[in-house]
Amino acid sequence: MNPPSQCFGVAGEAISGLRVRWFGRMEFTSALALQEEVVAKKRKDRSLSDELLLLEHEPVYTIGRTPDRSSLLGAAHLPHPLFSINRGGQATYHGPGQLMGYPIIDLRRCGQDLHRYLRWIEQLLIELLADYGIAASRQESLTGVWVENRKIASIGVGVRHWITMHGFALNVCGDLSPFNHIVPCGINEVAMTSIEKETGNKFSVGEIGESLEKLALDRIIDLRVAPEAEPINA
Repeated sequence: MNPPSQCFGVAGEAISGLRVRWFGRMEFTSALALQEEVVAKKRKDRSLSDELLLLEHEPVYTIGRTPDRSSLLGAAHLPHPLFSINRGGQATYHGPGQLMGYPIIDLRRCGQDLHRYLRWIEQLLIELLADYGIAASRQESLTGVWVENRKIASIGVGVRHWITMHGFALNVCGDLSPFNHIVPCGINEVAMTSIEKETGNKFSVGEIGESLEKLALDRIIDLRVAPEAEPINA
């Protein structure tokens, strides 16, 4: 059974067509099942609102659809469970202190442009971090969000019938040492950072999630295309 969610921004949903839900701490398998459920519903009924699921995970490692599993460094030594999932990208870690965002968005409303969607997520996180005094940016040819040469957010998505799942992980606070057991995102010698490390201040994941919710409701329009511009084969 999925834990009860708290719906943010009900009025904002009516305007934006985006429903944001906060689940608190959630097992990875439960979150994956929830995403599958929402995707299936949206496939059947295109009129349903897009969703953004926000939560924290218990410690877990994941890796995407790739025959190259070298970023796991063998995997047998990992201190937490490992899941292979239907997203792009190499190995990463999720756990307490990290804000997980799973947008379930119908890209047929957004020009069926996956690259544009990825850049939208990056920009959303860059703007969020700016609100906390952190000058974050992209790095050429690398997906994610960085503070100079330090990675603060990872992104890995899956798409089924133009409906997205999986999403982003933003490091807010807490222990980053589990990243030391892998090659994060397959990038050798990458340094991981967090909002806490960059600012010297403590923030809860829920607090950052609430700020992100407000920004996402405001910025979802940047991803949409006008109905007349939608692909005719949608």
